Amino acid sequence: MNTLAATFTIEDNDGKGSSLRLHGPLDQDAYFALAGPLRQAVKKGCAGELVIDLKDVTRLDDFGALLLAHVHKAADAVNCPCSIEAARPSVREVLDLLHFQRLINAPALEKPKHENPFVALGGAIIDKVLGAKELIDFTGDVLLCAAIVVRHPFSMRWDDMLTSMRKVGVDAVPIVGLINFLLGFIMAFMTSVQLKQFGANIYVAPLVAIAMVRELGPIMTAIVVTGRSGSAFASEIGAMKISEEVDALSTMGFNPVVFLVMPKMAAAMIVMPILTVFACLFGILGGLLVGVVFLDLTLSNYLSETIDSLSMYAVNWCFFKAVVFAFLITWIGCLRGFQVKGGSSAVGEATTSSVVSGIFLIILWDCIFAFIQLYWS
Repeated sequence: MNTLAATFTIEDNDGKGSSLRLHGPLDQDAYFALAGPLRQAVKKGCAGELVIDLKDVTRLDDFGALLLAHVHKAADAVNCPCSIEAARPSVREVLDLLHFQRLINAPALEKPKHENPFVALGGAIIDKVLGAKELIDFTGDVLLCAAIVVRHPFSMRWDDMLTSMRKVGVDAVPIVGLINFLLGFIMAFMTSVQLKQFGANIYVAPLVAIAMVRELGPIMTAIVVTGRSGSAFASEIGAMKISEEVDALSTMGFNPVVFLVMPKMAAAMIVMPILTVFACLFGILGGLLVGVVFLDLTLSNYLSETIDSLSMYAVNWCFFKAVVFAFLITWIGCLRGFQVKGGSSAVGEATTSSVVSGIFLIILWDCIFAFIQLYWS
């Protein structure tokens, strides 16, 4: 059988078996050209022992060795013993380098079996239960370490807390301000379309103020901080976990939660209420721009309506939400970091998981707070 470079012939050895003679270079081209025809020819023409004659093989690489392995497998399938003869020293050297004997003796890969759906369901339930236990354990560690820090303030790294305050708070002011300004602008602009029909333009001011202070300000700030800082916490601790720095801290007698989590959590819980104030102010400023420019409201009227619509009850709830959201963001970000196992790809997975879990927890607890406010008031 002829190909571009390599050829083969199968001959009968006078009833003593068969000879497979290969000619030319056994390389990638030969593999793709001869693999199928060789398997078919061996299965049909092999009788007794099969001798593979490599005397005329000028060159052999890893593809050629794989081709010879396929020939061995095909011969074994029809119960024909197989051996290699007359190989040149260069060819034999390549076969030894590639551990050819181990290659042909390797067991065939089994096709993956479909998992029983009940087994899969049980495994998923067990994973969730173990995950819930890990969440509870980490929560207990955080609360216990918080009590330790309260009793022994010098056990916390205050310089790291100040650095985290800058990263979580100061560095986030521009993006938090811009997002909430645009949010207030859009909310005022869209509601004004309906309010104009009733001559109620002045109600744009309390609508924007109440929405920003009671809901949108805290929740939008928390989502931004989750994306910026929660993911950073997870990736930082995850990278330390991969490089075994967390284990090194434990070996040296440091509590990893006190050393790594407490500065981040304290910083977030301090700066989040301040960030939320900025968010509400920028959102009200966006509504003010719409009211003054598009609705012909005076600056004094808009500000007066805004101040009259807000109460200390709403402001206190705003601050309380910000503190709780800060705790949740730091808690889930650090937890995902400590859960990292394996290689560097696990750090990326933990970072993604921290953002998704953080946003879910923020929205979940915001719903809980909405019910509490409804029935409390």
